[in-house]
Amino acid sequence: MTYRIAFLPGDGVGPEVANAARQVMEGAARVHNIALSFEEHAFGGAAIDETGDPLPEMTMRAAREADAVFLGAVGGPKWDSAPVRPEAGLLRLRKDLGVFANLRPVVCMRGLEAFSPLKESRVVGLDLLIVRELTGGLYFGAREEGEAHASDRCDYAREDVERVARIAFEAARKRKSRVVSVDKANVLATSRLWRRTVSRLHGEEYEDIDLAHELVDALAMKLVSAPSQFDVILTENLFGDILSDEASALAGSIGLAPSASLGQGRRGLYEPIHGAAPDIAGLDRANPVGAILSGAMLFRRSLGAEAAAASIETAIANVLARGCRTQDFEGSESCSSFTGKVLDVLEDATVEWQ
Repeated sequence: MTYRIAFLPGDGVGPEVANAARQVMEGAARVHNIALSFEEHAFGGAAIDETGDPLPEMTMRAAREADAVFLGAVGGPKWDSAPVRPEAGLLRLRKDLGVFANLRPVVCMRGLEAFSPLKESRVVGLDLLIVRELTGGLYFGAREEGEAHASDRCDYAREDVERVARIAFEAARKRKSRVVSVDKANVLATSRLWRRTVSRLHGEEYEDIDLAHELVDALAMKLVSAPSQFDVILTENLFGDILSDEASALAGSIGLAPSASLGQGRRGLYEPIHGAAPDIAGLDRANPVGAILSGAMLFRRSLGAEAAAASIETAIANVLARGCRTQDFEGSESCSSFTGKVLDVLEDATVEWQ
């Protein structure tokens, strides 16, 4: 069987890190005898330049027909005044694919603790997973925008909360069996619905999981004071967007952070969480680790290829253990040279290089 990957490099550094991930995925596929077919399509600002639409129908059709979708990055100041922004294509893509749960792991890798903005002792062993609801809340509610007044409506139904909570509980069962559900239930009606729904589902199906509730402001404080206490953090769309960026910085660089957006089936959308970084686009300076690890998540979640996923993660850990660093970690490795070393380790465990 050949797995079809819709490949959307996007904008800025997106093509650089996406192609790095593609090389590593193809390397892992060779090692583990997995047949992959990548189909590249325009997306985001690049698609606006070509067609006037950030998500052309051809791109959307390819994503619907694929086994998984891989995305580099979208956006940039070039399109700030465009009638339709590149990010609108990403929201439509998520909605059309039905991916409602965004999984963002945050791991402080061995040897990189000193690069965290926190004391090393606070991030040793940091390994948490943020599960963010992705298709509801303020980002998708009705809005009005005028010169003197604007409003954004936040909507959640019980079913929206229940399906993403189930993914968080299932993920916790494979980790340390702890979930913290984050809301603003002391103020917001949607948060009170969120808390009731999560608590009910926990009592009915997941009593083996340790569940706690936190207000979003308190959770934000605890993330920077004692982040290693957390296992799985479950939250709604806006809070998850903010908290996952905050958490990614704890590992030393947002360039390390991967993500997977999942729905009911096995098909998912995979992307590093960093932006398009247009200031370094084309300079071969971007950190490819977040994109490469997103490829590992693709193997694990959409293809069921655990051995291939683990081999990618091990290769990255080994390259970092040998002292190789990209420029965001005060190193000299370029995006392409770091990727090459990951490939060397992945394809030949006996390789030696300086």
